[in-house]
Amino acid sequence: MLNRSTVYLLVIGFIFSVSCGESKPDSPQDAPIGNRKSPIAIASIEHENTYMKVVYGQPYRKGRTIFGEWEPYGQVWRTGANEATEITITEPVLMNMEVIDAGTYSLFTIPNEENWTIILNNGLGQWGAFDYNEQLDAHRFTVPIQNLDSPVEAFTISFSDLKGSATVMSLSWDLVKVDIPIRFY
Repeated sequence: MLNRSTVYLLVIGFIFSVSCGESKPDSPQDAPIGNRKSPIAIASIEHENTYMKVVYGQPYRKGRTIFGEWEPYGQVWRTGANEATEITITEPVLMNMEVIDAGTYSLFTIPNEENWTIILNNGLGQWGAFDYNEQLDAHRFTVPIQNLDSPVEAFTISFSDLKGSATVMSLSWDLVKVDIPIRFY
């Protein structure tokens, strides 16, 4: 029969071994809400009857070189951290001169040295880009990068102030920024 002290040590040892064994989740099922390593951020804009909202994980640079090293060129990126970034649009808009229907899409990107491919994908509820499926792409287009003089510490998605019915959605991190022109109907 085990005494109380032995049971106590076994329980503490078990808890310690389980908590120390955590690793990066491979799928949404392995990624409980409390497992997020980066804070959640929201960017939004409204024009007349149209509302756009982007929900994303906001990773930090922490002295790293992001594009080309931490996030390799030419590979699909979740465009943030944690779950795949999602963009919701309540009415059709023009995005980079393409008609985008109302709906919710996962926002993926493919960073390259000179430009980024922007992907709006119909696969929702994904953890990262592990289950990204190109067959579910609704739209793909390319935008040029802008090199920044000083680094942006936290990955940031923002909308510019409205100019008439137009805005720009900017994605900025490290020494790179991309702008996506948007026009409301």
